[in-house]
Amino acid sequence: MDSDLDIARRATPAPIEEVAAKLGLERSDLIMHGSSIAKVNWESMKSKRGGKQGFLILVTSVNPTPFGEGKTVTTIGLNQGLNRRGHNAACVIREPSMGPVFGIKGGAAGGGFSQVLPMEAINLHFTGDLHAVTAAHNLCSAILDNHLHRENELDIDTNRIFWPRVIDMNDRSLREVTIGLGGKMNGVVRTDRFDITAASEVMAILSLSRDYADLRARLGRIVIANSNTGKMVTAEQLGAAGSMALLLRDALLPNLVQTLEGDPAFVHCGPFANIAHGNSSIIADDLALSCADYVVTESGFGAEMGAEKALHIKAVASGKVPDCVIINATVRAMKLHGDGFSTGGGKRPPVDELETENVEATQAGAATNLRRHVRNISMTGLPVIVSINRFASDTDAEIEAIRKEAVAAGAKDVVLFEGHAKGGAGSGDLADAVVSACADHEKAGRPYTPIVDSGMRVEETILRIATNVYGAHTVDFSPQALRSFETLKSWGVDKLPVCMAKTQYSFSHEAKELGAPTGFTLPIREIRLNAGAGFIVAICGSMMTMPGLPTRPAAMDMDMDDDGLLTGVFG
Repeated sequence: MDSDLDIARRATPAPIEEVAAKLGLERSDLIMHGSSIAKVNWESMKSKRGGKQGFLILVTSVNPTPFGEGKTVTTIGLNQGLNRRGHNAACVIREPSMGPVFGIKGGAAGGGFSQVLPMEAINLHFTGDLHAVTAAHNLCSAILDNHLHRENELDIDTNRIFWPRVIDMNDRSLREVTIGLGGKMNGVVRTDRFDITAASEVMAILSLSRDYADLRARLGRIVIANSNTGKMVTAEQLGAAGSMALLLRDALLPNLVQTLEGDPAFVHCGPFANIAHGNSSIIADDLALSCADYVVTESGFGAEMGAEKALHIKAVASGKVPDCVIINATVRAMKLHGDGFSTGGGKRPPVDELETENVEATQAGAATNLRRHVRNISMTGLPVIVSINRFASDTDAEIEAIRKEAVAAGAKDVVLFEGHAKGGAGSGDLADAVVSACADHEKAGRPYTPIVDSGMRVEETILRIATNVYGAHTVDFSPQALRSFETLKSWGVDKLPVCMAKTQYSFSHEAKELGAPTGFTLPIREIRLNAGAGFIVAICGSMMTMPGLPTRPAAMDMDMDDDGLLTGVFG
């Protein structure tokens, strides 16, 4: 099969005005970024939102593996399949971060015949949204250090500053830095750190804000430090929130692109799910739901990460719970979680192991990892469909093993998905299953019971997620975390939702613990308050909020030819 880039370059995108028309949007509703990318302007956003709402479908996955499970492919392919079936559908996905693009993934715009276009632009600078987040975040950092340098009128404790700097790259050397060196004129000497932009609280705020007023208010509530008397110091008090909002004015507007088959797709915001809340913007969802009958969105990594956060953070902010949840699975992922490869979970196995039938390992992985994911979502009352992303080497016996375990775990339906090779034509069965599940859920009154109750104290929320979702026996809070709980309580913010920062590769905090481990103790190393975003981040084990590059970064194989065309990129 041709590379993703070759397939994308052969496509002839429709003018973005024609794509917009499928959603009832006119040329005057758009801010053009070339012929195939547009933002929807604010006046049109206000007029379109709040009408009849379509069905929201959330695509999630089993725990990811080195092979890739094709969750974005499923999201885009389902959108195409729904439209091929005659439904009015759109999808909403996250914007790729250049850290993973140049690090290990090499791109995040789908693949095969289920892609969004123009994939080269989407994977690089796109409309500049991530750069705006980086600039807004670092403007606050600059104003903070200037405040310290001048007179520190807010009496900020320089040992209790929580606000880092960010950059949209993987760079482990920036995890801890010393700034202000070189003399008094260079500012106050202190220890700082960089996070990746996708982990910035500004990114979380952008993706959870409903409008400009909400965005501005959330930015003002950011807690940047403690004062020497133990009070919280906010971005509003620092005088940074207004200018930060200005930098995000255009970034709040959703980006409209198209699939390979010309179907509407919004690509907006990009928080990671392992170190952030892992979902695209509620403002893009809201717009899409007002313009389409079915809206397909995705959450990052496995269901215990992105989907859990979609239900307990994003849905709380938006007031919209998904009508159906798709759990994406593959035979090769089940083989891995069933201990079917000699290399374990850290490296790709030899091709012969990957493609040789192993029903026993497939069944074992499905009986543990897939079963727990299905059970976790099913207990909320939401209908679960397991979508098996089929590869050429998968056998009928292996697929049947997955189907049996999924049904036994409580899945409403199990469907074969072939969107990578066939686009919308290979996604019809999944589209039909989704339409049926949404209709049944609506007839039943849309039952939903969250795993985490609102208003729980942060310690209780963490314990509930660790034991009920991850399978842990208990939680071990570090002394630093325990001190943070006391501070949160004194500030009256100890009952916010919790965003767990944990490895995506396992239900536990240990990446190599495959399947569905139980009985472990989940260590909570650090607690961070994201008051503007409206949640608390719990750092589990050794999780880092600034990723590092692999042994051979994808960037080392990328280049440009004499005509400015990209080479060696995006599969």
